Amino acid sequence: MPTWSKLSFQDSNSPLMEQLIFFHDHTMMILSMITIMVSYMMLTTMYNKYINRFLLEGQTIELLWTMLPAITLLFIALPSLKILYLMDEINNPMLTIKAIGHQWYWTYEYSDMKNIEMESYMKPTVELNENEFRLLEVDNRVVLPMKSTIRILVTSADVIHSWTIPSLGIKIDGTPGRLNQGNMNINRPGLMFGQCSEICGANHSFMPIVVESVSTNQFMNWLNSM
Repeated sequence: MPTWSKLSFQDSNSPLMEQLIFFHDHTMMILSMITIMVSYMMLTTMYNKYINRFLLEGQTIELLWTMLPAITLLFIALPSLKILYLMDEINNPMLTIKAIGHQWYWTYEYSDMKNIEMESYMKPTVELNENEFRLLEVDNRVVLPMKSTIRILVTSADVIHSWTIPSLGIKIDGTPGRLNQGNMNINRPGLMFGQCSEICGANHSFMPIVVESVSTNQFMNWLNSM
């Protein structure tokens, strides 16, 4: 894999992650322009031979260098607030699932349609198939329908965990005694991988998350088979 691709985000698989990537590019463009402008001004100041020992104030330029950063911050803050509210907005979810973090595995509950509960452990290396990823594959995947609004409730049974799927733009802390919620809307079928993103103990890096996105008919067939 090229070095440049390792520095970028994973391919988006949800509208929310698309907005987060757009916001990142928007902010990086502003920061790049600021860096170039400040670097140019510093270089011209260092290499010019004009000095003025009696310069005491410059109200015009002081007003400019106070107002311009404030205006620039507005261009960053307004899109950021918009995405922040979108991340918390949940409208009529079709399905609600519950993820419970344990040391060191996840438990999932589907309680809307059938009372399904399953534990999800990382697959040992010796049990992996040829098409599966080491340290990322699990024995029970989270099966979800695509193109549907899904609410996920996250909590923990022992210490603080964090349920994270980068390609869906979702990261929710699992805190003992507290329910945190988030929403997902998956664009296309496939597998999405994540890991616990909160340091939760010795085996913190060995409790991966795998979401399998399928069509609604396939999801209903999966429910009936459980």
